[in-house]
Amino acid sequence: MSTSTPDGNLIREIGVIETTQSDNILRWDGEELYVEQDIYHNGQLVHRKYKRRVTRSVAQALATLLHQH
Repeated sequence: MSTSTPDGNLIREIGVIETTQSDNILRWDGEELYVEQDIYHNGQLVHRKYKRRVTRSVAQALATLLHQH
């Protein structure tokens, strides 16, 4: 179980606080819409450029915006 803290998410099962950093640029690889994130456990980089998929509701909102123009 994870819980939110001001500095990240506490992951009790492995005893770490997970934080992320992202440039918040939406990317499309031909199949998925995603942002890249660097993931840290207790301040140590554990995964660079992790692809986090955009949620369905965000993708639908973006599609609506794009179709209006």
